[in-house]
Amino acid sequence: MIREILRMGDPRLLAVSQPVADPTAPEIAALVADLFDTMHAANGAGLAAPQIGVGLRVVIFGYRDATARNPRYPDADPVPETILVNPELTPLGSEFEDGWEGCLSVPGLRGVVPRHTRLRYRGFDLGGRLIEREVEGFHARVVQHECDHLDGILYPMRIRDFSRFGFTDILFPGLDASEDD
Repeated sequence: MIREILRMGDPRLLAVSQPVADPTAPEIAALVADLFDTMHAANGAGLAAPQIGVGLRVVIFGYRDATARNPRYPDADPVPETILVNPELTPLGSEFEDGWEGCLSVPGLRGVVPRHTRLRYRGFDLGGRLIEREVEGFHARVVQHECDHLDGILYPMRIRDFSRFGFTDILFPGLDASEDD
């Protein structure tokens, strides 16, 4: 079911999400189905449960076709479709990389955000199986962006240089401003 995506200013987006007791519970599978329906309907690259008003530590990201590229990030490497319940992120090294980000909860805007270049993430799938990956680049950026939502952080809170933050249609003429992460 397609759900309403909360927008910046809604206090629910600033709350810290609660851990999921049982990743295999039917209500978590239903939540993930709604997250995918909503993300696909909005042409997003990822979505976190708090963005649809559910304060649980669940994120999804990536594309069904592992070779697909996001039209808003044509130079970015593909990201495999992933479900993460109770994710944990561990930076690998101290290097950061600046990159443009948008968000379905911050429609029509983009900004440059520093993110860890490489990281390890772990969490559980809907079968309760551990997922653990070491990633870098765009994949690492997407995971960090979505997991920030679980801690009540929206990407504008991480921007260091507000001269590199603005309306998508002004910054990137020709890019569809309705299509954000």
